[in-house]
Amino acid sequence: MATKTAPQPTREDILAFIAREQEAAGGPRKIGVREIARAFGLKGEDRVALKRMIASLADEGAIEKRGRRLNRKGALPPVTLVDIVERDRDGEMVAVPVEWDEDELGAPPRILIRAPRRARPGEPLAGVGDRALVRAEPDHDAGPGEPPYVGRVVKLLSRARHRVLGVLHVEPNGHGRILPIDKKQAGRELLVAGADIGEAKHGDLVSVDLVGKTRFGAPRARIRESLGSVSSEKAVSLIALRAHDIPDVFRPEAVAEAEKAKPATLQGREDWRHLPLVTIDPPDAKDHDDAVHAEPDTAPDNDGGFVLTVAIADVAYYVRPRAPLDKDALERGNSVYFPDRVVPMLPERISNDLCSLRENEDRPALAVRMRVTSKGKKLGHSFHRIMMRSHAKLAYAQAQAAVDGQPDEKTGPLLDRVLRPLYAAHDALRHARNLRAPLDLDLPERKILLKPDGSFDRVIIPPRLDAHRLIEEFMILANVAAAETLEEHRQMLIYRAHDEPSKEKVTALAEFLATIGVKLAKGQVLKPEHFNVILSRVKGLEHENIVNEIILRTQAQAEYTHENYGHFGLNLRRYAHFTSPIRRYADLIVHRALIRALKLGEGALPDTPAGELAETAARISAAERRAMAAERETVDRLIAHHLVDQIGARFGARISGVTKSGLFVRLIETGADGFVPAATLGREYYSYDEASHSLTSRSGVSYRLADVIEVRLVEAAPIAGALRFEVVGGGEKRKPPASPQSNRHGLSKNKKRRA
Repeated sequence: MATKTAPQPTREDILAFIAREQEAAGGPRKIGVREIARAFGLKGEDRVALKRMIASLADEGAIEKRGRRLNRKGALPPVTLVDIVERDRDGEMVAVPVEWDEDELGAPPRILIRAPRRARPGEPLAGVGDRALVRAEPDHDAGPGEPPYVGRVVKLLSRARHRVLGVLHVEPNGHGRILPIDKKQAGRELLVAGADIGEAKHGDLVSVDLVGKTRFGAPRARIRESLGSVSSEKAVSLIALRAHDIPDVFRPEAVAEAEKAKPATLQGREDWRHLPLVTIDPPDAKDHDDAVHAEPDTAPDNDGGFVLTVAIADVAYYVRPRAPLDKDALERGNSVYFPDRVVPMLPERISNDLCSLRENEDRPALAVRMRVTSKGKKLGHSFHRIMMRSHAKLAYAQAQAAVDGQPDEKTGPLLDRVLRPLYAAHDALRHARNLRAPLDLDLPERKILLKPDGSFDRVIIPPRLDAHRLIEEFMILANVAAAETLEEHRQMLIYRAHDEPSKEKVTALAEFLATIGVKLAKGQVLKPEHFNVILSRVKGLEHENIVNEIILRTQAQAEYTHENYGHFGLNLRRYAHFTSPIRRYADLIVHRALIRALKLGEGALPDTPAGELAETAARISAAERRAMAAERETVDRLIAHHLVDQIGARFGARISGVTKSGLFVRLIETGADGFVPAATLGREYYSYDEASHSLTSRSGVSYRLADVIEVRLVEAAPIAGALRFEVVGGGEKRKPPASPQSNRHGLSKNKKRRA
């Protein structure tokens, strides 16, 4: 008797099912082939047909694939970071998502923000210009032209910047000029009447209200608040702190809680103080949150294998959920690192004292012990709440020099019993890494060195040592173990996820690679190793830099999420940040989750609804992006301060971006970013070709992404961190790219994308 099979769902059935499931959850949820097959009762060959249909829907753009999760095209996540942009005719606020790819998805969806029915006393209400976390859902009653989503504010993140930030220059006549700190506003001064300066002083960072224009048309402002002096380079990070609303002062109750904290005891902990764990960090590190150890595995089933230990500072013991310290840590999200200062996530009493794994001092830790084979495969792991004692504080170069035959007084006694076993274990992990084939981009990291007075000294690229790779691989393995353990115990957590590149970006990459004779097969399921093959093909050739740059831009941005869709760049199915709870709030959540799942004592994660975890993940992802922007802008301002006296000087530069309006360039020596307007390239007309990332003249002179050119500094705006250059050398004579007929703006008629 033939087995009765379920009818194959149509494409409309699949789209309707995804829509129903997501709307019932208030946003995207985990919906994959397995969930759809189960819903429609499909098995065997029917599942194969289902996979083909889903692939077809993805190719058409009807649905999006995010890891193994399927979403309706353009669906908003359960909790969305938004900017409130206007009020409608009824006075209700309307918001749009902060992150939205208009090239791929069209105009961003508008979200009608419902006012709370009953505001709590003292509760801040969101207004136009504010940034907030919003829980949104489709509005089925919306009419034509009305916002398709309705939502409510779950967390107000930052207030509107109705005011402009700038630096005050007081003129001899008593009036003032404001130099805006926004790079886009560089050179557009605001005028302040003497009566409107108030208590502010020359060189102060001030916030001003725009109050109109002078009779000559110049914008006029009134100083509202002075935020402190930025007259020296040492204070330029203050600008970034204020511009991005990064809190740098702890609440008094948080400071009091930190000061009252007492060192942890052995109660409820395993005593591992005998184990020769060591910390290996940069030489200027002030806090140490991870220590490592390795030894041969003596078990008969693991010949040549190792037992690895990674011990992480037990921050969860001191920072309890919803306590003042916790509230401040969540608001900050992470520590922020500037060349001249660190804005820590936790007060120094916690970060640099009680939780820092200091040499020869007892410290509480959460440790993971992992067994790996001689080829680096993890056989198993276990987590322990311990008391440890770091047997040595080492710098990367110091540890590397010892293994390379140059031990010093500290590393000499550690060489055979500590360092060599660590490096032997790393060799095993390196073998496993090569098999896993994570994305292998060559991205040197620059570091700014300052003089004793805080002024710019120079930029260096620290050497990449095996000691760095050793710690990196140990931490990755510990992070994987944390995610696996929490999943095994069905404990909710926050993942560190990295989505695969979008189809549109991969198509754009394939189009570019075709211009240099490299083929990227379309339609295949891309893995990091496919990108690595391309990188290896161009290594050492003229296209190496541009291919590295464009493959980097093809990648999605990593984020924190309560739903797992894997880490594409590391080529891992599950990954969570566990190893830096002193400086990342996500790691603290993972520590609390482990304590709860494994019943390890105090400081466990309390009952937390999935929605609240999603909100936390969105908040700390936003805080991470905020910190990255502030750090980058501070570096730009420091270098602009350094170059302000070098107008007219020539520099070697690499083209870091190409648009129809000009070239973005990065100086090779310092890494400073600047702009070359297209109008200054010459008397010829230059057309912009998107596929080849180039500006090309009618005579064939071309400027392409990653080309090395020579530029002259024309203007430097230190407060904004803006540099303007002109090209004085370089530019290749190339055959103009074959492309569809261009319009008068230099853009292909079928590619009028925003540059």
